[in-house]
Amino acid sequence: MPVRDRIATPEAKRRYVRALFATIADRYDFITVLLSYGQDRRWKRRAVDLVSPRSGERALDLATGTGDLAYLVRDRGVSVIGLDITPRMLVLAAAKRLPADRPAFVAGDMTMLPFPARAFDLVTTGYGLRNVPDLSQAIAEIARVLRPGGRLVSLDFNRPDHPMLRRAYLSYLSLIGGAIGWMLHRDPDTYRYIPASIERHPGAHSVVALLTHHGFRRVTYHPVLAGLMAIHVAEK
Repeated sequence: MPVRDRIATPEAKRRYVRALFATIADRYDFITVLLSYGQDRRWKRRAVDLVSPRSGERALDLATGTGDLAYLVRDRGVSVIGLDITPRMLVLAAAKRLPADRPAFVAGDMTMLPFPARAFDLVTTGYGLRNVPDLSQAIAEIARVLRPGGRLVSLDFNRPDHPMLRRAYLSYLSLIGGAIGWMLHRDPDTYRYIPASIERHPGAHSVVALLTHHGFRRVTYHPVLAGLMAIHVAEK
């Protein structure tokens, strides 16, 4: 069954994503660097700069993965919780630093956050919104846990508007993803999930509209890599 069919419904996508990220966790950092042409860390630093974390604030990093964004924010003097659906990711994230110098890492679902309302000044996420089974519900949860005036920043792949560019981009990602999946996991579909998820993603302009619908203001997006990636910034 093609990957696009395996993520065709929210529940099917939830099951698929949980299994997939458990499989790729130990290769996650390598793949992220490879598919970003070595630019991932620079993009993440730019995303953090756009929301200007301030010492003493409380931040939540969603889909924290191996913790890159969480650590970047913590280094600004911010108290950070990193949340991810994949326990193995959290083990790898915690192993990057000694206990006294790391964020708190917890397992959880972005669509059902285990935190009270208005608990955070800042929410960050890298490659998170595209992977949730219900984007609207995830954004509603982010709005719930942010205090008034709190900020959100999201870095992710974008779905190009132009049909020909989109087709070429997704074909390229499918080809290279298939090759990498075969080399690393003997399964070419492993990283073909990325173009399949981009194909179903509404795209940067629609994410702006959805954030606005859920009560965010000053919503902007910054094109990255000629618009193939996007950084969204919003204020509750």
